[in-house]
Amino acid sequence: MSETTPVSTPTVVKLGGSCLDDLAGDWWDDLARHGRDRPLVLVHGWSKPLKQLRARYSEPSAILRDRYGNQSRWTTPEVIADIKTVSARLGEDVLDRLEQRGITAERLVGSDGLVAAGEGERWWWRDKQLVELENLVGPITGVDPSTLKNLQPGHAYLVTPLARNAAGQEVNTDADRAAAAIAGATGAEHLVLVTDVAHLLIDGEPVRRITAKAAAAFRDKGATGGMRKKLRAAGEALDAGVEHVVIGSAAVTDLLAARTGTVITRT
Repeated sequence: MSETTPVSTPTVVKLGGSCLDDLAGDWWDDLARHGRDRPLVLVHGWSKPLKQLRARYSEPSAILRDRYGNQSRWTTPEVIADIKTVSARLGEDVLDRLEQRGITAERLVGSDGLVAAGEGERWWWRDKQLVELENLVGPITGVDPSTLKNLQPGHAYLVTPLARNAAGQEVNTDADRAAAAIAGATGAEHLVLVTDVAHLLIDGEPVRRITAKAAAAFRDKGATGGMRKKLRAAGEALDAGVEHVVIGSAAVTDLLAARTGTVITRT
């Protein structure tokens, strides 16, 4: 379908919390041009602004590791409140940038009916011991796209990726995987994961295109940190019907056209 033909299925873009401050005006100009022809759903991270809010969020003790080796921010009710604080500030800036460029926009917190979560892991390593902790995190179990009532060209949603579990608690979720779940639930063709690296690197070499199977193999054997989560999110998006996932740091239209970044496909 031509990029200039207005369509109703959205492009879902995950905005990395570590790179939001580095996105220049021409990046936002490009996003707005794309958004005039296609609805936008932007899912934002918050790692950098959260660390800027309180120094303790940069300390190693702020991160937990479960019995399977997965990392998670230790999330208490206070952390949820701080996430909401930085998200509101971030949201004002993003919405202003879009509206200056002719894109109407609104914020939506995922826990307000959009994203549901399951029961979270309760056993975590602390001081070299596996202990039971209440950590307000949970795997995403569903997305209700009916809460996105205004999916149309020229309009954008900015989603804060909190979720609500069956007990009614607000919980922290991984933003990349939340974006993947939203992309699948809304029938998006593309998921763009905007981060602070230009490509996926394997053995130090940039990868321009890779299949989901090969990406999963690298995820399990060689990927670390944030890239491991991005590759997991990419696989989940493709399994949910998304056609392509792109990882990179460039303008959205350049990433979608595969002029840069790493494109992940089903086959």
